[in-house]
Amino acid sequence: MLKKTALATLIAAASAMPLAQAQAADYQIDTEGQHAFIQFKISHLGYSYILGDFKSFDGGFSYDPESPDDASVNVTVDVNSLETNHAERNKHILSGDFLAASEFPQATFKSTGFDVDDDGDEAEMTGDLTIHGVTKSVTFEVDHIGGGDDPWGGYRQGFEATTELNLADFDIDMSAFPESMRTLELYVVLEGIRQ
Repeated sequence: MLKKTALATLIAAASAMPLAQAQAADYQIDTEGQHAFIQFKISHLGYSYILGDFKSFDGGFSYDPESPDDASVNVTVDVNSLETNHAERNKHILSGDFLAASEFPQATFKSTGFDVDDDGDEAEMTGDLTIHGVTKSVTFEVDHIGGGDDPWGGYRQGFEATTELNLADFDIDMSAFPESMRTLELYVVLEGIRQ
């Protein structure tokens, strides 16, 4: 839920700047400080779950709290940075059986739109997600965690987003596995530093 802060509203009113003239700021995702995460959860045979993440990715986003519908996000993921805390499983997921990382070493996401409710409390982000060489439009539920000054003289904004992926949509064949393993939950946290 992208929340319009009262402070931002007061600043806009005090400056008498029409909202149409407000300008979005660009933010670099803070992967160096480990304040951003791309994590996933998938069923293991219907009995438990496999949890994992991608350790290496970069990108940025543009955001104006007075015009959240105009936000945009662009992220590139190093698929070979996958980690599930089990070396043999990592190797198998990266193999041609699943992600084929040697052939498709990058996954990317580029937003195409935000749909923010009238109160600015809830939002859906649509965008083009490319995995395994296949690009599909996906929708994330987005929550604005917060924003403000940091202790080092910078300014930050943070968001979390979730979606569910049908792996067959990305030509990842899970037909040999139980139906519960054919979808994956994706959880993303992006904290960005204003440039």
